[in-house]
Amino acid sequence: MNGSWTATPLRRGDYLAHQKRGGRSALGVLPIHYPKPLLTAFNLLAQEIWGPPGPPRGGASGRIQTYVCAVVRNAMAFLVSEQAAGLDALLFPHTCDSIQGLATQITDLGGWNRPSFVFQPPRLAIRDSARRFLDQELRSLAGELAAWTGQALTEARLAWALDLHGEIDALRLCLLASRARLPWSDPELYALLRRGEWLWPEDHLLELRAACQALAETPVQTGLPILVTGYVPEPPGILAALQEAGAFVAADDYAAVGRRVPRARSAGPVDPWARLAERQLAHPPCPTQGGPQGERMEHLLRLASESGARGVLVHLQTFCEPESFDVPAILRACSGRGLPVLVLGG
Repeated sequence: MNGSWTATPLRRGDYLAHQKRGGRSALGVLPIHYPKPLLTAFNLLAQEIWGPPGPPRGGASGRIQTYVCAVVRNAMAFLVSEQAAGLDALLFPHTCDSIQGLATQITDLGGWNRPSFVFQPPRLAIRDSARRFLDQELRSLAGELAAWTGQALTEARLAWALDLHGEIDALRLCLLASRARLPWSDPELYALLRRGEWLWPEDHLLELRAACQALAETPVQTGLPILVTGYVPEPPGILAALQEAGAFVAADDYAAVGRRVPRARSAGPVDPWARLAERQLAHPPCPTQGGPQGERMEHLLRLASESGARGVLVHLQTFCEPESFDVPAILRACSGRGLPVLVLGG
């Protein structure tokens, strides 16, 4: 790989075991939007569960209907297997009905006998009522985590976690926005970005800092720039296939990647609880949040324009209704700008 970043030799399972030996509890987290700084403030190691990738496999996946997405069916199979033995608890953000349903199915059908928590983000347009609701949800989750961990959360600790994740957000956004100047392949970049799903944030921060050292002064990518939007870049071979076809991902709107990087806002509040809420609201428009569809189309067109994308790949997860609902609008918006669109998947 070009540049200065080198992956830690530890595999995910080894890394988790190492962290637990150091005294950290591991919290398995289902997709997508959750208050990660809050977990960090409690010294909890987030372990995100995005499937795992591939078609449903394992007997437990059959406990969920075949018309439910493979992410949820594979999550069920994973969580009841020995592979999930290192997780001490689970967090279910309300992303869709399937993931919300899994929060009860895993205990009723999967035999999960460890703690589980639910986080409900606000939906639709952001109003004062949504901010009040979000504040209550964040404080409620914090209270549950405090009772489980036996820790008292201080505002100073929460402010520290917010500062840490603020730097991570800024570096991830820089790498995505400067993609054309990074002399790495798409698989290399995404391997780094997705390691944030399971690394302790301070370890991920060190890798991101090193990655930004590799940015060139001028564009170095010579392939056709495209915008990719979808749920999760799995199977990862899709990135290699794009590269072989002579393209590179100049702009990212994956729910698992770019859509989880808060965008810069004006000077925010000093109070850490208000900062935590504002960070949660600062993510790009996402269909799982039920926001105005027009705002999302404007965001996608802005991404395409700023990155110089020459086309759009809509990478669908089969049976993912929130993502599928936006496809007609994406086709209309992009055709109006002369951008060709390829819809891949179900």
